[in-house]
Amino acid sequence: MTSDALLSVRGLTTLFDRSDGQAAAVNDVSFDVRAGETLCLVGESGSGKSLTALSILRIVPSPGRIAAGELIFKGLDLLRLSDDEMQLVRGSEIGLVFQEPMSALNPVFTIGAQIIETLLVHGRAGTKRDARAQAIDLLRRVRMPEPERQVDEYAHQLSGGLRQRAMIALAIACSPSLLIADEPTTALDVTIQAQVLQLLREMRDRFGLGLLLITHDLGVVAETADQVAVMYAGRIVEQAPAAGLFRDPRHPYTRGLLASVPSGQPGARLNAIPGTVPALADPPPGCPFSPRCPDRFDPCNKAVPALSQAGLSRTVRCYLHSAAAEPPAEAGGSIPTGPAR
Repeated sequence: MTSDALLSVRGLTTLFDRSDGQAAAVNDVSFDVRAGETLCLVGESGSGKSLTALSILRIVPSPGRIAAGELIFKGLDLLRLSDDEMQLVRGSEIGLVFQEPMSALNPVFTIGAQIIETLLVHGRAGTKRDARAQAIDLLRRVRMPEPERQVDEYAHQLSGGLRQRAMIALAIACSPSLLIADEPTTALDVTIQAQVLQLLREMRDRFGLGLLLITHDLGVVAETADQVAVMYAGRIVEQAPAAGLFRDPRHPYTRGLLASVPSGQPGARLNAIPGTVPALADPPPGCPFSPRCPDRFDPCNKAVPALSQAGLSRTVRCYLHSAAAEPPAEAGGSIPTGPAR
């Protein structure tokens, strides 16, 4: 763990036991989140991003289980806490903004009642009256219109954008040090997406939060991230400062993701990465990206490459950047880099 890390994830591995074997949904994942900074975890659906977040909070659905690793948060290993101790961390020290607020918010309680309960359970308010006043103030902070009225509304009475604002208010109710936002702009129109992202940035800057933002949208990454970790098939394949990653992507998968961003030119052909993410229960031999990689060479299909340093503050899991293998002269750079939004 680096000395300034708020959260340090080391070697996190989350397995799902199946009748035909084990599937490593999160496989030897390591990264740091610092106070006041945003780390974006990016990748295709099924790459393990959301399960990484659930693992950090220790709410992995059955039959999944955390099999290895360390989750050092403010000097404590979350994996060593009791269930009761971990329950106090959730919501109080670590807030979570879910992908679908309509399913995350309780439909039979008002927005205000859910925020009030959180404040009372974590001892942040002495009375319901005080908690209600704090709930209204929280809704005002997230720019909920007419917070005195909206506090008594149910989730189904709010638009998608307002539900997401209510979800953010609930997540920051107890002044957490770390905020995890899992695809917070999914199913929102472009204008509302921009408002939600701006709100998350404001909350980060105002309260000095560490923000772990999970997304598949590279436009969101370009607008929001300080650091980026690219995931593929349960593993992180590249980590770098956001500006450096967009300027000079090193892993073929990262280059493919950037190339797939629409150029905005009328009639321009969309680039796509061929193939699909492999089944986690039956991964291909060697590098999991090798069946889709235009730069594959021996030993890509024999062993999974280790993370290698590829410049200042950058690591890449690829034999193109590994001293363990000498790539052919023509390898690298065959996937064009698309424009960053």
